[in-house]
Amino acid sequence: MNKFLIRSLLAATAGLTLVAGGTSCTKDLDQLPKYELTPDKVYVDLNGYKQVLAKLYAGFATTGQKGPDGNRDIAGIDEGTSDYIRQYWSAQELTTDEAIVNWNDPGIRDWHSMSWTPSNVLVTGLYNRIYFEIALCNEFIRESSDEKLGKRLSGDAATQARKFRAEARFLRAVSYMHAIDLFGNGPFVTEADPIGTFQPPYYNRQQLFDYVESELTALSADADFAEPRTNEYGRVDKAAAWAMLARLYLNAEVYTGTARYADAATQAKKVIDAGYALNTAAAGNVASAYGRLFLGDNDRSPAKNEIIWPVVLDANRTQSYGGTTFLVNGSTGAAANWQKLVGQTTGWAGLRTTKALFSTFADTAVDTRANFWVKKEDGSLRTPEIADPYQFEDGLGVIKYRNVNSDGSSAGSAQNFSSVDFPMIRLAEVMLTYAEAAVRGGGDKTLALGYVNQIRARAYNSPTAGQIGASQLTLDFLLDERARELYWEGYRRTDLIRFGKFVGGSYVWPWKGGVQQGRGVEEFRRLYPLPATDLAVNQNLKQNPGYK
Repeated sequence: MNKFLIRSLLAATAGLTLVAGGTSCTKDLDQLPKYELTPDKVYVDLNGYKQVLAKLYAGFATTGQKGPDGNRDIAGIDEGTSDYIRQYWSAQELTTDEAIVNWNDPGIRDWHSMSWTPSNVLVTGLYNRIYFEIALCNEFIRESSDEKLGKRLSGDAATQARKFRAEARFLRAVSYMHAIDLFGNGPFVTEADPIGTFQPPYYNRQQLFDYVESELTALSADADFAEPRTNEYGRVDKAAAWAMLARLYLNAEVYTGTARYADAATQAKKVIDAGYALNTAAAGNVASAYGRLFLGDNDRSPAKNEIIWPVVLDANRTQSYGGTTFLVNGSTGAAANWQKLVGQTTGWAGLRTTKALFSTFADTAVDTRANFWVKKEDGSLRTPEIADPYQFEDGLGVIKYRNVNSDGSSAGSAQNFSSVDFPMIRLAEVMLTYAEAAVRGGGDKTLALGYVNQIRARAYNSPTAGQIGASQLTLDFLLDERARELYWEGYRRTDLIRFGKFVGGSYVWPWKGGVQQGRGVEEFRRLYPLPATDLAVNQNLKQNPGYK
């Protein structure tokens, strides 16, 4: 297929909107534009199916129909802010000890102060983005039924379209999984539901969990779903399904009240044995082996051998103000040497981290994952302390994502945007999932220790430095190790909730709850509220406890 999803065609199809049925009753989630094309005009051959599948993948990377700004997918929120990754990352990171932002956009300061309400524009935008993606996937699955494929395609074309359908089911399951994690409960709709505006039924967290589990399990055995490492880069396969099942089971006790750690370990082990490999090759003087995973050419070997599912981004062809553009530019200041290091010609001066993340690193001079910016614009040194959360130079900068290639060249000509592919799933995360499941009683602790020490050997660029013994492999250690390895990749809120440290006062961090020293916050903050806009028009929905 000549990598049709990768970069060029993904961009070319970004304007293709086919939503013949909303997932909520809020005016079809304010989706724009409305019905520009109809199924009979698009699903006429395999190429039509390819183009819409590309749009499903693009739903995680782009925001509208005309590059970074124009004919947005969802209304009621600034288009650049509405990006899937940007909103998901913000909900998962800006609410924790790993990130803080000094901007004053509507609703953004509620993340770190943990004071969001059902009317928060960003909470609403996140919810709408998730359900917009579900709507896109539902439409594709509906139009790729066996009955419709039998009328439109034949032979190899029909076979390929069924493979596309399996990928759409995976992407839909991931979006529902995000809904489970963030909102717990909510509307439920599939391709079997009526086309057009209607009031979807309310599903509780257990019901949504059961659905996602059943979909991912079915895909794991589906002959139409690609075997591990046989699909094109940027497209998903059975290893991705196993990895998401492992993540689902790791959090099952939070989601359902029933622990599933043995299941998490089983699924994680399948991924680990599927032929992926930790990247251990540094990029010369440009980046360490770890840092190479987050460069503009991480779609190439050896970095791509660790990335199981990337959201593909390109500075020239998939431009948005979300994705890794948000992470590169948002965390960069005005200093010319800072901008040169990350490969950009502009800095938005907003994102940085708190002392809590910095403190998890025992030796920032040796652990190559500790990528912090420590200089102020005047050349003096920053400190980890944040006296004023709304001053960009208070706290340390983060330079994890860099829009340069492994040879030091610029990644793309449009240096206001990023070509760094965002790793939705990578091997190191799966190895840490196995390790935690094992320590919680679901796997082999000796095997788990080996996985952790492989990760740390890469981090310390040494087969001996940084290695731990069996007695050190504890849950507290693993929570910190996940922070060191996975910071700014969108895991932290979920991790803190699973470890019982997100709400309450047993663990606080700078400016948690809007207080400099941090404070305990209400238990109900473990879930976000369903948006007031959806509750107003769908009588089937129920607000999450604690919100009015």
